Amino acid sequence: MPAELSWSGWGDPAQSSDLPAAVLELLRTGLGVTRATPAPAAIEELTLHAPRLPAAVARRLSATVGAAHAGDDHATRARHALGRSTLDLLALRAGAPLPAPDLVLTPGSHAEVMAILEICSDGRVAVVPFGGGTSVVGGVSPDAAGFAGWVVLDLARLDALHELDTESRLARLGPGLRGPDAEAQLGARGYTIGHFPQSFEYASLGGFAAARSSGQASAGYGRFDDLVVALRVAAPAGELALGRAPKSAAGPDLRQLVLGSEGAFGVITELTVQVRPVPELRIYDGWRLPDFAAGCAALRRLAQDGPVPTVLRLSDEAETAVGLAGPNAIGSGTATGCLAIAGYEGAGEEVRARRAGAAAVLQDAGGRIDPEAGAAWARERYRGPYLRDALLDAGALVETLETVTFWRAVPELYAAVTAALRDTLTAAGTPPIILCHVSHVYRAGASLYFTVACAQAQDPAAQWRAAKRMTGAAILAHGGSISHHHGIGRDHRDELARELGDLGVELLRSVKRTLDPSGILNPGILIAQ
Repeated sequence: MPAELSWSGWGDPAQSSDLPAAVLELLRTGLGVTRATPAPAAIEELTLHAPRLPAAVARRLSATVGAAHAGDDHATRARHALGRSTLDLLALRAGAPLPAPDLVLTPGSHAEVMAILEICSDGRVAVVPFGGGTSVVGGVSPDAAGFAGWVVLDLARLDALHELDTESRLARLGPGLRGPDAEAQLGARGYTIGHFPQSFEYASLGGFAAARSSGQASAGYGRFDDLVVALRVAAPAGELALGRAPKSAAGPDLRQLVLGSEGAFGVITELTVQVRPVPELRIYDGWRLPDFAAGCAALRRLAQDGPVPTVLRLSDEAETAVGLAGPNAIGSGTATGCLAIAGYEGAGEEVRARRAGAAAVLQDAGGRIDPEAGAAWARERYRGPYLRDALLDAGALVETLETVTFWRAVPELYAAVTAALRDTLTAAGTPPIILCHVSHVYRAGASLYFTVACAQAQDPAAQWRAAKRMTGAAILAHGGSISHHHGIGRDHRDELARELGDLGVELLRSVKRTLDPSGILNPGILIAQ
């Protein structure tokens, strides 16, 4: 299983690596990167805001879970203070005092979660549900001003495989299970969820549900919210048990109020998801398409008319050049065309038939097979965030954002987001390189996932916030949604309000008032207080 998530970056610190001299030179000459970023201080040297939780409340909370499962030491508080966005990592490097929870609680049961919420409601203490800590949109950084304190509910102990129903092909699981742990337990019994986002090694099942996560194999398995059949939720106002059947006409589907709610309405303490047999065969092919337009047309044809690969994604010309040139030649632009990855998982004959059918469509679009690219993508699929950390160390600003729209609007949205990033960052004196790929496909549309890199300005956090504001406006003006799978957190909250409109926001507020009358759950996340 993967090591504990690094407190100051991504993944296993043992897997991080320095950038080669050739890459550093390209950053200097190509992006104007001239100064390295200060490394994060050692965790014990971080300055955290002083705890303010009343002692009597802290004692009651600690007694609820047991002293061994209540932590207020410096390292525990620091590890639960932030997610893993570039803004979070920049805050760790800035040296300023950091807001941090006063107490980290690790409950062992639904009943303990309910008791904690009752105590915190009575004492007006903010509560942040915490899974893997992998949010890239400020999803674990509450607006805790005005509260008597701030506690984190780390759900790591709620990590059981409670039941596997092989007849219905359903698994009832704890929300604290990380992706690899869930797959290992299910795999030992011959089943898989099939959900493999880039955060897979560290994110939790509860987090997948709370943020409407979408995995790299979504074309075949579906998004995580497609897979959730039932939920048990602890809220300050009481318990919700949702999902009596696969589909129902018994009024609106209340599961949809919890999926994507990011811990603002309740705490997921149990979830039931669809599972499938472990695939007999997994094959990943790389295809080179003439250009992004031709590649998008081919992906649309596959998504709408089939056969649909399990994994289907397409890099634009810039991302193809960077990715295929290899980490020692970032930005060299030596690769041409656009790289598509088509992966197939399932029974042998079925996989071979789908692969042959999809190959015919891709060839008809002018594609040609790239013999090494598919296996290389599968081998390196979780390595991207490590590169971000190394580039930040070198003085580059690197961040990602994503959106989704209908097929007809994809070209316009792609151009608008690219222009917003380019114009905003160039005006700041830091012209960027902008990469994009189609990360998820549907019959009606597709998700666009952007990566941007440029030199850091004097205030890189303000630099990125300005670019994000302009990009958010471009997304909403050109038919996109502000988030496809990263969630909302604090970073996208204002754009979500514009996307939903006043009445939509008031509807969410009404739900929160009903389930969380004191407003203690993840305050300021998803909707403003």
